[in-house]
Amino acid sequence: MSRPRTQSITTDAGEARITWVPATTAPRLVLAVSHGAGGGIEARDLKALAAALPAHGVTVALVEQPWRVAGKKVAPAPKTLDTGWRGLWPALAAPGLPVVAGGRSAGARVACRTAAELGAAAVLALSFPLHPPGKPEKSRADELLGTGVPTLVVQGGSDPFGRPEEFPPGAYELAEVPYGDHGFAVPKRSGLTEAQAMEVLTGAVTGWLTSLG
Repeated sequence: MSRPRTQSITTDAGEARITWVPATTAPRLVLAVSHGAGGGIEARDLKALAAALPAHGVTVALVEQPWRVAGKKVAPAPKTLDTGWRGLWPALAAPGLPVVAGGRSAGARVACRTAAELGAAAVLALSFPLHPPGKPEKSRADELLGTGVPTLVVQGGSDPFGRPEEFPPGAYELAEVPYGDHGFAVPKRSGLTEAQAMEVLTGAVTGWLTSLG
């Protein structure tokens, strides 16, 4: 894994942070991914992508929203998350490469909502929270269906925020991590190890990013 470097960015929502993991071969795009509402960039899926993608010409930018940098425990309203993401965008675009906007859970929603206005090349939605657990009637499908750019959803097969079969048809691709929960943890009875689950995830993302050209 290439040597990461950290960059602080001042946004209208407060100070945010980017941990850059540079491509180890000729860089062709930046994948910017942010965390969810209950965790940080140490999430297993974000770590796996940062380890796997640089060898494929992808610079990974792990984004920490201002509330997380400030040490708060609870994420602010979606509008504030969008403000922080918009403030980070110039730094993400600074390398002069196409930027794929991404994130997990709440971070995926931010990427979907802002992709078109910011000029994202594509969207990677990890564990997209299609609805609150047990409340399928409160769908957020409109955010996913409205990105306006190529979009990949990677979803755990047992995600209580939306199992793969619950997703509506639309102009996006969907890859499943079998048995995975909202954090892509897999139960021992599944026969899958965490490493194997992450291989499914990184393989799907790598193939999709390659298909973007």
